[in-house]
Amino acid sequence: MRILTRYVLIELAKVFLISLAGLTMLMIVVGIVREAAMQSLPLGQVVWLIPYILPDALRVAVPVTLLLATTSVYGRMSGANEVVAVKAMGISPMVIVRPTIIVAILLSLVTVWLNDLAVSWGRNGARRVVIEAVEEIVYAMLKANRSYTTKNFSIHVRSVDGRRLIRPTLTVNTGDRGPMTVMAEEAEITADHAQRLLRIKLRNFEGSVKNGSFYINDADEYVISLDEASKAQSEGTAPSWLAMWQIPQREEMQRKKVAETEQEMAARAAYQMLCGDFEDLTSEEWTKRADWLTEQRQQLCRLQTEPHRRWSAGFSCLCFAWIGVPMAIRRRNRDFLTSFFMCFLPILIVYYPLLAFSVDGAKNGALPPYAVWLGNLLLALWGAVLMRRVVRY
Repeated sequence: MRILTRYVLIELAKVFLISLAGLTMLMIVVGIVREAAMQSLPLGQVVWLIPYILPDALRVAVPVTLLLATTSVYGRMSGANEVVAVKAMGISPMVIVRPTIIVAILLSLVTVWLNDLAVSWGRNGARRVVIEAVEEIVYAMLKANRSYTTKNFSIHVRSVDGRRLIRPTLTVNTGDRGPMTVMAEEAEITADHAQRLLRIKLRNFEGSVKNGSFYINDADEYVISLDEASKAQSEGTAPSWLAMWQIPQREEMQRKKVAETEQEMAARAAYQMLCGDFEDLTSEEWTKRADWLTEQRQQLCRLQTEPHRRWSAGFSCLCFAWIGVPMAIRRRNRDFLTSFFMCFLPILIVYYPLLAFSVDGAKNGALPPYAVWLGNLLLALWGAVLMRRVVRY
């Protein structure tokens, strides 16, 4: 028995590790190219993205690579009649299946950790790389396109001479005061990483807002936070940016906030009904309160869904292997690509859309949080039917 176990594990490890290395490198290259294009990152900063993109690439590559490895190994074994030989010796096929299932469980736990690492440490790290490169990004964009624009900040120049910006026009969204516009003869941009500020030194400038002209600080410098000057996504408090150990505490805080809001609104409604002030119950202010409460409830649903989403995504490794092994054995074909695509195509058409549907429904509160396991349950049932036929016949 140990010989069979060792044989299966060695064959599985060879195919899995080689395939994982190739697929991970491909996904890292795609991720770096996409991030560099979106953020206009200089080449020197692109290299620093690799450690932060690696967990994101691995969490996607591991389940697919395990499916490829299982269909390859068991397809070759079945095509060479090795499975038939094992049965002829009176040994159950589960003897050669069990090692792969144990490996799949261990890889599932690793993938859960990678899912958590990718969305907490990986995203925040990639964002820091982009923010630290803001100065180089702005200069590169201004040299190439003579303009740089983010959500709350934009700058247009006539030309760029080294570090000098010629005839820059700076526009900043100031909220209630409307857009602020500053025009100068020259300017120079410097990133202050210690204080997380982008300093714009101006010479011979004039500025205006919606309500009239204004003067800037000490008359020669304007500062804006690196977060506002960067195109990087905001960290915020979104559940998808939190580590799993942070979610229970945040969920408890959100639950208290929802309960307090519900009690406050119930007390206001009771008071207004008691006073006969029915018009206020249909006022715009009451509608805004109701909308805000709905948003807070949805935030609570997202916090409750996020751990289930990461665990179910991680245990897709086990589900993929549970399907790949019996499918490859039953086909008795050394052409592992056929077995792989016969497994992966239904997964692509059914599992991933069902996962997206259940995650969206759970985040909106239309479905319970554990509904994200529906795709895994469907794959488990399909694999059980296939495995039963392998064992019996």
